[in-house]
Order: sequence, then C-alpha cells, then structure tokens
Amino acid sequence: MNIEMIRAAATRLDGHARRTPMLSSPFLDEIAGRRVLVKPECLQHTGSFKYRGARSAVSALDAPTRKKGVLAFSSGNHAQGVALAAQEFGVAAVIIMPADAPKMKIDNTRALGAEVVLYDRAGGESREAIGEQYEAERGLTLIKPYDEPQVIAGQGTTGLEIAAQAAELGVDAGDVLVCCGGGGLTSGIALALEADAPGMRVRPCEPEGFDDAARSLISGHIETNNTRSGNICDAILTPAPGKETFPIMQRLCGPGLVVSEDEALHAMSLAFQRLKVVAEPGGAVALAAALFRKDQIKGDAVICIISGGNVDAEMFQRALNKYGRS
Repeated sequence: MNIEMIRAAATRLDGHARRTPMLSSPFLDEIAGRRVLVKPECLQHTGSFKYRGARSAVSALDAPTRKKGVLAFSSGNHAQGVALAAQEFGVAAVIIMPADAPKMKIDNTRALGAEVVLYDRAGGESREAIGEQYEAERGLTLIKPYDEPQVIAGQGTTGLEIAAQAAELGVDAGDVLVCCGGGGLTSGIALALEADAPGMRVRPCEPEGFDDAARSLISGHIETNNTRSGNICDAILTPAPGKETFPIMQRLCGPGLVVSEDEALHAMSLAFQRLKVVAEPGGAVALAAALFRKDQIKGDAVICIISGGNVDAEMFQRALNKYGRS
C-alpha cells in the first residue's frame, strides 16, 4: 500500500464517488470543548464510505476477470458498495451476509441486483468457507471488506478530501477520529494524511467489547474479539484488525478510543438534531468519541467521520426516543 495507489483510486473514482462535505455545529463544539469538524460519509452512495473501496477494487480488475463476477462478505455496508459497483459495470455479484444483519441492509443489497446468501454468524458458520465454494464453482473474484489493497486505496480517498477540506478551513493539525472495524478506512485515511496533512493523527474508534484495534495498538500485535456479535454497532463488529491494515495503523495511528452503545445512540441523536444527518450506530462511534472522550483528545480542533447511515427505523427511533432532547 502506498499513496500512489490512493491517488490512482481517486482518479478512477472521479465522477463516481461523491466528495462529501465537512460539517460543523456550534452546539457540538460546546459539548466537545473544541472545534468539531464532521465528514459525513453517510451521504456517500449506498449510505457509507464502503462504496469508495468497492468501486476502487472492482474498477481495478482487468476486464476478463471482472466479467466473471465478484463476491463479497459483509454485514451490509460493504455488501451494498460492491453490489452497486458491480451493477455499474454490468457484472454479477454474490454477497454473503450474516442472517442477523439489519433487514434494511439485506433488502438494499438485493435491490441493487446482488444475489444474497445468508449465514449464521452467531452460530459460528464460516462465511469464508461459503465464499470459497462460490469462488470455485463460479470463478468469482473476492472483494474483501478491508484487507485488500485496492479497497484500502479507495477508502484512502476520504483522507485526500479531509486534507484538502481541512486546509480550506485553516486546520492543519489535530486528531482525526475514524470508525474502525477491520481498519480499511482507518489505514487508508492514515496513509493519505501522512502524505497530504502530516500534522494530523488518525485514531481508531470502536464500541466497548469490540475494541480489538485499540488493544492491538497497545500490545503491538493483532488482538481478536471474543465474540462476533451482540452489539448494536453491527457495521464494525469484525474479528480482528486485518493483516494488511494493522501494520499501517501500528505505524501511523494514535491510541484507540472506545465508546459505549449509549454514547453511540446519543451521538446518532445529536448528528440528526445538530447536523441534520442520519447515522447508524457503528457509523456514529467517532462522533461519540469526539463528544464524550474529550479529555483523551488534544488540540483546538478534532475531525471525525460519520462512516455510515444505514440504520433501521426502529434503531433510529430508539436513539431519538432516548436522547431526542439533548
């Protein structure tokens, strides 16, 4: 992985991925005790940053390979990104999704033309084994959700935009908080900022009980989570940091930040009230860290990503009911 791959991905994504804005609110600044700049990737195609990596990876395939179709496994956001990218290129997509993924994500993936195969994540069924069968039978190319260089390159285009937008706003130093599952977005942004905004430091943000990245950065080697489900932040419940992503995070990232489910719900409500954007629980953990872990952050300004907005109505209502008067 290198910055040249990210810049090449940006060229391939030009005219396809949205350049999401940088938002702010004086109400959020007051809570955080500093300037808060929010990059809402929930406004990206398919409702999350995952489209960037999916389009980057699919567009990087040679035409004969791409024509055979693509395969992915995902709880929903990567699924939708790959489904849309495949649809745009007119090729087949098979997406292996956990049966307990939010219904909206499953329905949206099917609506984008993908064949959805459900598996029992909680029961320990192996998505990798299912995927290997489809690869062998159909000759599909696996687009990994985070541990794939061209996916990381696509996610890194978010970092190129952050560097440019922050410079326009007069911010050249500070922490950049990133919602972190396997680390594709985190490592891609870190590489981009190393090149274009070296005064900024990326910090992975995770939910309690699934803080494998934070623990890995402390121990110096890849740590795993004891469970694979059981938290509302479904989009970032990965087993461990990736083999491709962790060395990048270890070299470039600051300490991880960990938030509770309630803090993620609170951040969802505040994002809606103060920024008028919809965030899903896993997509709101970086904003939650900016607001509720302010003593662990230094500097006059903090940048955070809302990484996704694909939330079921019931979960969104839960956040508003609990924190709607914040």
